[in-house]
Amino acid sequence: MTSVRVDRRGSVGRITLARAEKRNAIDRETAELLFSGFQRLETDNQVRVVHLTGDGDDFCVGTDLDAMTRIASEPAEVQRHDAESLGRVYLAMRALMKPVVCSVRGRALGAGAGLALACDVSLAHQDAEFGFPDVRLAFVPAIVMPLLRRTLGEKRAADLVLSGRVINAEEAGSIGLVSRVLPAASFDADVDAMLAGVTGSSATSLALTKWLLYKLDSLSFEDGIAAGIVTDVEARATEDFRAALRRRNEGKS
Repeated sequence: MTSVRVDRRGSVGRITLARAEKRNAIDRETAELLFSGFQRLETDNQVRVVHLTGDGDDFCVGTDLDAMTRIASEPAEVQRHDAESLGRVYLAMRALMKPVVCSVRGRALGAGAGLALACDVSLAHQDAEFGFPDVRLAFVPAIVMPLLRRTLGEKRAADLVLSGRVINAEEAGSIGLVSRVLPAASFDADVDAMLAGVTGSSATSLALTKWLLYKLDSLSFEDGIAAGIVTDVEARATEDFRAALRRRNEGKS
């Protein structure tokens, strides 16, 4: 029985963490399956948006501590490969030329909160909880920290990683840890509506928009404007944009 399911419904590719009995904790096998799932959906031309979700009551409670216990006495090289498997997932999510949207129910802790951060859009159920309790286990939220610091800034990131406290969805939304907090009564419908809205956009415009959004991280303001100009010109040259202009002009006649 696989710990990750990958499928497609129309233009929505879906990756589901399927270890409800382990609260969707991530071991090396699960990380590798996540990585291959994102690669598979990247090459599926029918997919416009990727939806990351989890079975059961919790989105993902973090790293599988039982799995870490089993390799605790292994040499550093084994530990490195294990850690790299999760890092590759975060990098793949950002490199994917399609939007990645997650819907979070229950708890998203440690590496699980990192998955929510690595998504382009994170939709939280009003009862969801988020946190990085690693320090309470004499561990470090090391792989997720670049995402957390970049998203929240230094002070808010420090508050979470040094205290290890778990916060509710309302606070997560207020500090920018998640994109939106959705009411329980309409959660599934609101998630579906968001996904449908994205699939209605051009694949090329989505890809260019996502690329520029994260490319700006490494650029000065001046270079960012220059990259924006280049991307603007590229967008104008796409058939999708030209077709949209034709439809607009035809509608005026």
